[in-house]
Amino acid sequence: MRQFFERDDNRKMVDDLIAELNILDAEAPSSDSPVAGQTVVFTGKLERMSRDEAKAMAEQLGAKVAGSISKKTDLLVAGPGAGSKLKKATDLGIKTITEDEWFTLIGRD
Repeated sequence: MRQFFERDDNRKMVDDLIAELNILDAEAPSSDSPVAGQTVVFTGKLERMSRDEAKAMAEQLGAKVAGSISKKTDLLVAGPGAGSKLKKATDLGIKTITEDEWFTLIGRD
């Protein structure tokens, strides 16, 4: 690696790349959203967002995203094809909403 940076053309290329970057400060998770402090699980096929987008959105809103249902789960967002997680949430009395209801809840419908 040292040999790479010893070459002037390589250093210039890296400097040019750095000049093009626009590094933004990460936003702190929201503490005043309707899901702040809650544990949320997504299940089934999400139609309006990817699983990664859903997780990032929930975390930005101050929620913790879990991969499975437990007594500590506050909210299940269930898309079409939801199976065992939906059944377990129902059995535990966990609030379950659709993806559209999720967007309404967080004010992004």
